[in-house]
Amino acid sequence: MSVFISQGHLSECPFVNADHEEVKKKKGTSIVICGYPLSIFFIVVNEFCERFSYYGMRAVLVLYFKYFLRWDDDLATSIYHAFVALCYLTPILGAIVADSWLGKFKTIIYLSIVYALGQVVMAISAIHDLTDYDWNGTPDNMTLHVALSMVGLVLIALGTGGIKPCVAAFGGDQFQDHQERQRSTFFSVFYLCINAGSLLSTIITPILRAQECGIHTQQKCYSLAFGVPAALMVVALVVFIAGSGMYHKAEPQGNILLDVCKCIGFAIKNRFRHRGKEFPKRTHWMDWADEKYEKLLIAQIKMVLKVLFLYIPLPMFWTLFDQKGSRWTFQATTMDGNFGLLVLQPDQMQTVNPILILTLVPIMDSVVYPLIRKCGLNFTPLKRMTVGMFLAAMAFVAAALVQIEIDVKSGGESCKYSREFGFGSSYTLIIPSSFTFGPDCAASIGVAEDIKPNSVHMALQIPQYFLITAGEVVFSVTGLEFSYSQAPSNMKAVLQAGWLFTVAIGNFIVLIVAELAQIPEQWAEYVLFASLLVAVCVIFSIMAHFYTYMDPAEIEAQFRKKDDDHEVRAEKKERKDSRRSQRSSLEMTEGTGSDPKENRM
Repeated sequence: MSVFISQGHLSECPFVNADHEEVKKKKGTSIVICGYPLSIFFIVVNEFCERFSYYGMRAVLVLYFKYFLRWDDDLATSIYHAFVALCYLTPILGAIVADSWLGKFKTIIYLSIVYALGQVVMAISAIHDLTDYDWNGTPDNMTLHVALSMVGLVLIALGTGGIKPCVAAFGGDQFQDHQERQRSTFFSVFYLCINAGSLLSTIITPILRAQECGIHTQQKCYSLAFGVPAALMVVALVVFIAGSGMYHKAEPQGNILLDVCKCIGFAIKNRFRHRGKEFPKRTHWMDWADEKYEKLLIAQIKMVLKVLFLYIPLPMFWTLFDQKGSRWTFQATTMDGNFGLLVLQPDQMQTVNPILILTLVPIMDSVVYPLIRKCGLNFTPLKRMTVGMFLAAMAFVAAALVQIEIDVKSGGESCKYSREFGFGSSYTLIIPSSFTFGPDCAASIGVAEDIKPNSVHMALQIPQYFLITAGEVVFSVTGLEFSYSQAPSNMKAVLQAGWLFTVAIGNFIVLIVAELAQIPEQWAEYVLFASLLVAVCVIFSIMAHFYTYMDPAEIEAQFRKKDDDHEVRAEKKERKDSRRSQRSSLEMTEGTGSDPKENRM
């Protein structure tokens, strides 16, 4: 998650109706407030509610798997990361559907309906009274709850992933060419809403989960924790539809990703057809596509492939990063969340991430990077990304140290019978048959401590959260900036799809390790992941050393100039051939002309 914040000035602004016919045709009927189309306010509110819905549901998801569906840690981790991976694969599908068939507006509407339906199904799946036929607090038909939750998660993944590439771009479409400053501010506010929704939902939904609810028996209220995000998604959909009459709805223009895939496919197929020695070699394997596709498109694809090659090691970063919602949350369940006036739920520790992002992004941009430049160090984007990967590896070293501390706390504070019990503990109260009510009745009650209270404090997780968030800021934000600067003008969406694909692959790696590695000690698994990322970090640094930075605009300009020169030469040749043809036609006419005397005969 990344955030970009800009400051603006608040002032009283009149409502201005942009009623010029030409503007209406291009941008629809738009009301302008303080220089901004009113339509973007609906989009911003929609994004806040949608992000609240997604991150709120995701915050409590892994604990729902463990404590409601009764899955073990490995299965819960695997399904959690499979869901996250699917959420980062479906944006590619959403972009293709929006750009090729439905357009952004209809894609957002239809997939938001799917999204909201998925959230509602998830909330229903968490109602324990649904199949608690004997009223003992435990669902009797767990298969139904599992089936409902899986259906809900698939619908949510289709919805959230499908609209991900559409909403921000649709907001940008609402501005006209002379509104560059307003468009820039919109994107800053847009990403601020992402983090605000994430922060608030990660605070609120764990509190809702910790409540007890039910018709026949009182249990942890996962249905409420999923129900509120479902309600927010419905609100997001209603708000977005409410602004329908004000939106500029661009028609689908075709998806460049499909054109890129077709061009690459043709190059591979053509190369395979001409694999014999009798065919001359070409400079680059993509040059085998120049028989059908323009040289400019081929050059742009070459630039994209050069960057995508650097993406190969990147999934390992996301393998570690996204475990803060699974393994780290499980780690927090074995720790003491009592901070005195505040008692944190295990899933609330995830709020440290967005809080640190809001703090670290301006510090890095305003203090750290300028200071490095003043020291004369060439801290290139790829070097920043390498440092970010190393910081993420160190975060898992810190997590391993915390886990060792949890595993070796052999002693424990002695507990006497009272109304308050240790955080995470379990007790059995032994009431003798001779028990009688009276002022000293508590003295006859025996207490057996089955599980000792958590004695390692959750505050020990803060260093690992700091390191992983610092790594995210240095790696993720820089990586997106690097990809944008190295992408051709019409290929930025292709690289964005590639970037999201690395996140999906990273989550699949967690799934594979959790199911196949079967490492008995959790701290050892943390060390394994840290070691793998350090190794990948070394490989990436070597690849980055040999990478040559490009100026896509300059390369494109060279090809366009060649095309223009070719067109000029072709036009000159055509004019020359035309004049020659006219001259030849004239000479032919004069040579075949008849004598007037002959005509009279």
